[in-house]
Amino acid sequence: MANPNDVKVTNDGATILKSIAIDNAAAKILVNCSTSQDSEVGDGTTSVCVLSGELLREAEKLVNQRIHPQTIISGYRMAAECALNTLRESAIDNSANPEQYRSDLMNIARTVLSSKILCHYKDHFAAMAVDAVLRLQGSQNLEHIHIIKKTGASLGDSFLDEGYILAKSVGIGQPTRLENPKILVANTAMDADKIKIYGTTVKVSSSSRLADIEREEKQKMREKCQKIVDTQCDCFINRLLIYNFPEQFFADHGVMAIEHAEFTGIEGLALVLGADIVSQFDDTSNVRFGTCRLIEEIMIGEDKMIHFSGVPVGAASTIVLRGANQQILDEAERSLHDALCVLAQAVNRRGVILGGGCSEVLMARHVDELAQRTPGKKQLAIEGFARALRQIPTILADNAGYDSAELVAQLRAAHSRDDRRAGLNMTVGQVGNMYELGILEPLHVKEQVVSAASEAAEMILRIDDIITCAPRAAEE
Repeated sequence: MANPNDVKVTNDGATILKSIAIDNAAAKILVNCSTSQDSEVGDGTTSVCVLSGELLREAEKLVNQRIHPQTIISGYRMAAECALNTLRESAIDNSANPEQYRSDLMNIARTVLSSKILCHYKDHFAAMAVDAVLRLQGSQNLEHIHIIKKTGASLGDSFLDEGYILAKSVGIGQPTRLENPKILVANTAMDADKIKIYGTTVKVSSSSRLADIEREEKQKMREKCQKIVDTQCDCFINRLLIYNFPEQFFADHGVMAIEHAEFTGIEGLALVLGADIVSQFDDTSNVRFGTCRLIEEIMIGEDKMIHFSGVPVGAASTIVLRGANQQILDEAERSLHDALCVLAQAVNRRGVILGGGCSEVLMARHVDELAQRTPGKKQLAIEGFARALRQIPTILADNAGYDSAELVAQLRAAHSRDDRRAGLNMTVGQVGNMYELGILEPLHVKEQVVSAASEAAEMILRIDDIITCAPRAAEE
């Protein structure tokens, strides 16, 4: 780890690569490739690095045979185009059948979660993820899905709530339940309104003068609170702390005040409530106030939280994750985020393909056929691309503890008999029908893996020399 005090327990490729200190320039390109894969589609972060590495391994063999890198790159581009066309032709689209479409989404979510910490609860979390994404109604804005992590209970006790839950509590003596409230969201200082100029010193001649300054500060805060109350809002949500005096002022006027809603929390809350974030209250005529059907204080575990139900943005939902410790919760959040990203891509760009090494062997078969039709040295590069693709099912079988050579040979034989749905069933260690087993992936994720891996390998192949600054000479 780059930071020895930061402990992470994960098998997410992008998280591991981002967390370690790397000096090698080529390795940094692969790290950036994995990071962009994570931000673009959410899954396939390990696959893109593995495929890039295999392409570079094949390219190294060709370079040692005196084949120019430009020839290799040209062959790789032809092979990548052929592989992507094969993927698109093999894609299955059941969006016209709502029941089958939801079943496909569930299978995609289960496939993503099968290699994660949530694998033992994959049906439970797959249903949560699909319900949350379908509420977005085609939008890819995952900010509408709020994730809260609370230690205690087990992962199986996690749940999806159709609303927005804020991990804060209501001020003392203030209402804990509001129906159809008028909500003001703010980012303003609600402590004593002191002079915030650092490096200044205020000197007074007596304690009475100090009391005058404190009285003036309190009066300024009272005026500020009065302006907020004059907006006739029922609920005031502030990003910063609310000190005792303004908290009591709001309680006296029957206003629910919620303090210290962190910036990411208040951004998401303003988004789902349809409110503007304001910092001054002299003129609020053009300010959009938020609203919802009900605000109430609830208990999750031993903590009080605030539940906003019936929010204007119907796509909003909250997933509450439970777990034994913070490391498990962090990894569960990363796993669930991958599933949400993949499902959002699957909903936005229709079409699913088969997993379990099926798509890779199918692509490799068509790339091999392209190589046989291609004259010249490019043929060798195209064949190398096909061998790199076949390494994915080989590694899958190795990781599962099976005989990879035997299984991949059986898989290639099945595809040569035109069994286009054959893949590796890692539960029993044999070749099976991937569609019947429900091992599905979104088309866009696999397209991104092939494209990104091919481009990363090309970029590294183009490098002639690495120029680095000479280390500073040690002082005598």
